[in-house]
Order: sequence, then C-alpha cells, then structure tokens
Amino acid sequence: MTAAKRRYPRPGSFADADALREHLRGLGVELPVDEQVHTGPDAALSRPIELCGKRLANRFCVLPMEGWDGTRDGRPGELTVRRWRRFGQSGAALIWGGEAVAVRPDGRANPNQLCLVEANVAALGRLREELVDAHREAFGRDDDLLVGLQLTHSGRFSCPHEHGKHEPRFIYHHPWLDHRVGITPADEPLSDEELDRLVDDFVAAAKRAHRAGFEFVDIKHCHGYLGHELLSAFDRSGRYGGPLENRTRFLRTVVEGIHAEVPGLEVAVRVSFFDFVPFRPGPDGIGQPALRPPYRYAFGGDGSGQGVDWREPLEFLRICRDLGIRLVCISAGSPYYNPHIQRPAAYPPSDGYLPPEDPLVGVARLLEAARVAKQAFPELIIVASGLSYLQEWIPQVSQGVIRERWADFVGLGRSMLPYPELARDVLEGRPLQRRKICRTFSDCTTAPRNGLRSGCYPLDPLYRKLPEARLLAERKAALRGRLRAR
Repeated sequence: MTAAKRRYPRPGSFADADALREHLRGLGVELPVDEQVHTGPDAALSRPIELCGKRLANRFCVLPMEGWDGTRDGRPGELTVRRWRRFGQSGAALIWGGEAVAVRPDGRANPNQLCLVEANVAALGRLREELVDAHREAFGRDDDLLVGLQLTHSGRFSCPHEHGKHEPRFIYHHPWLDHRVGITPADEPLSDEELDRLVDDFVAAAKRAHRAGFEFVDIKHCHGYLGHELLSAFDRSGRYGGPLENRTRFLRTVVEGIHAEVPGLEVAVRVSFFDFVPFRPGPDGIGQPALRPPYRYAFGGDGSGQGVDWREPLEFLRICRDLGIRLVCISAGSPYYNPHIQRPAAYPPSDGYLPPEDPLVGVARLLEAARVAKQAFPELIIVASGLSYLQEWIPQVSQGVIRERWADFVGLGRSMLPYPELARDVLEGRPLQRRKICRTFSDCTTAPRNGLRSGCYPLDPLYRKLPEARLLAERKAALRGRLRAR
C-alpha cells in the first residue's frame, strides 16, 4: 500500500459520537466517548481533588514540552515566559513542570534547554511566578493550582552544545539506536559510579526546585531518556542492570535522597509504561519496524517489538507507591524512535514516518495503559496522556476517562500550544474554537529537529511571524519531496 493510498478519517469527520464509536469498533479498540460534556461543580472534569495538600479545581493537566527557546546558559527566554504564562491562563489545575529541565549541563537534549544549576534557581523561580501570576489574573486565585517541575537527563539523546552534535551518555549498547546517535562499539556506557553521581545531581536539582517554589518534582522516566533507558537495561551488569530491583535502583536512590534532604517536596514520575521496537520509514514512507523480533530492549514489551506485557510496569508502580510517590503520568515509547505510540498524529515530523496505524489506535493504547495502571493501583493519582489527536473529541473522551475512572487527570501537551484556553472553554461550557484546535501537523517537533524554536507555527499567529516559519516551510517542502520520490 502506498503512502498516497493510506488515509485515515480525521477525528473531526465523525458527525456524532455514534459514528466515532462505530469506527472504533471497526478498529477493535475502545474509548469512552460521552454524548454530552457537562459543566458545573458536579461535572466529572470539574470535580475537585486533594493533592499535595491542596484542593485542585479540576481534572485537566498541562504536560511538559520543550521549547528550544531558553538561553545558552539554561535560563528561560521570552518565548519560554510567554508559553508558561499561557499555561497559567489555561484553567488547568495541574501543571506538570511546563517542560523538561536538565539537572546538569551535559544532560540537555538541545543547546537551549533549561538547566537547573545553582546560577539559574532565581530565573526558574521567576518563571514559575509568571505562570502563577497569569493564573491568578485570569481566575482571581491560585490556591487551586499545583505546579511541579520535570527533572531530566537526556542520556543517549544528549545534545548540549550544538544542534545535531550528539554527545550521548548511554546506559547500554543498542543494536540500532547506537548508530543513530554516533555511539561506536568502543564507547563505554555510564559506569555505576557515574550513575551514583547523577543520583546526587538529581537530588541537588530537587532541592533547587523546592527553593524556586515548585511543589513537586518529576523524576523523568519516559521517552528514551536516561531514566527510561535504565528501565530497559536488561543486559547491563552491575548495580543498575539486570533484575528490576537493579533497574529501579536509580529511581529509588534519588527518591530516598529527596525525602531525606527535602522532606516537604512531593515526588512524581512520568513513565513510558510500555515501549515498542524502533520504527523507520519504509519504501512508501510508512513506518515499519527497524529490527526483527525478538526484541528485548522494551520495558513493558512482550518480546515481539509491538506488544505489551503489563507485569513489570505494574511492579514499577508498586515500587513507586512504596516509595511514597503518589502522582504518576502514563506515557509510552519515545519521540526519537517510535513516535506513533507516544504522540499519535496525522502528519510526521521531518525525521519521522507516516503512521503505520490509524492514530486512534495509538490514542486508545495510551488510554488503556492509564486504565490498567489506575485499576491496579486506585490509591495512585494517574494522569493520562495522548489525547491531542482527538481534536474536536477531546472534551467528550476526557470526560469519559474521568467519569469511568480510567485516570484522575487528563493531560494535554501540544494541543495547549495553539489553544491554551481549551481547558477553560470546556470547563465553562463554551464551544471549542475550531480554528485553534491542534491538527497534529508535527511542526512543534519538525522545528526543533531542524534546530529551530518549538511552537505551533500553523496556528499560533506569533509563531507564523517568526523568521523560523519560512525556514520550517522549506524543510517541510523538502520532506514532501522525499515522500513523493519514494
């Protein structure tokens, strides 16, 4: 089947909930699609929830996104401040860190990523204050808002000094990903002693985040970065590899250090709850597995490369619970090597591939993961993700997710870039502003893949006027040309 012939119906093409449900049945997947979205204090999405000593006003969460718009020394830039203020104005009660912040300079995924070194504590604190001030200006209060910070080290995807120049700090050798980032067989993975020092860096960064005013920190374990790669270190020897007890040693030691040194700071985890084999474009541009089964590098995988096994992910949640972690965000895979399972989309980024499945299958898979997590550990606060592709149906499915107790919060990421007030419109019963709805064009990924600042160039008027918009259009035209040539 050629790329030109493979078409999936867009979410907005379904006339009503019954039509969407019928399509989902044909795909063999399930989503909780409500007929009507309710408002008011008794509505599912408006239901308050107690978390971290606060009574949060609703069930919307802003997920973290990297803007590639900080300074070279890791401080927020003007566009960073604008984005965080818009998150504050969104109406969402839970802010999951705004974006990933590196715990030390060599762990940045791009040269403009924020970095929580000592010199930047005040700047990150002011950034948080901008978000809270914007929320207070919009809603007249801020005691119903919880703001955390996502802490990360980018591991094998570190690129701290120059766009396109990888400086990987990896956990184990991988038969396909090594070549992608320039790792040779002679290169050495991080040693146990180096990981011990990274534990100290995460604890130190958590202390700085607390001083900057953040109410929780996320020890990032998703999307192929260092924490996530540790979970799949099945073949690594030493204290950080092999059995799950060793593969979670990093998380356990970081959390124990935070509890000891910053007892008032809550700890959260965003985790890739399952993973697939890396994908690459096939001859027709459609994604296909880059490796044949068996595939043994997927945390939460069943060995086939395209299936899940919930046993270890659920054991991971048990470990989180026993560590006192209450807040968990469910994601999957990696934007670097299998984005269709992590952020279902109609259009690929410049280094990606056309979707190998109806993106609604990917949405359903992510929400099923949240449901599995919540059913197994009802005492945890579970944040679902992957809803942006639903577009016009975000409100109906979000309400269903909360009403059916598949999760406690619905997380929105890229859809917040062009339409930050989406949550407020839903909560206050206003119709969606269709011209602002994210259509998953993937420009917010294509831009940074080409060294440009990330944002919604098609729908956000400010980004349309940036000089990068023309460069981005050229890159996309080249991509279309490559796909047509296949």
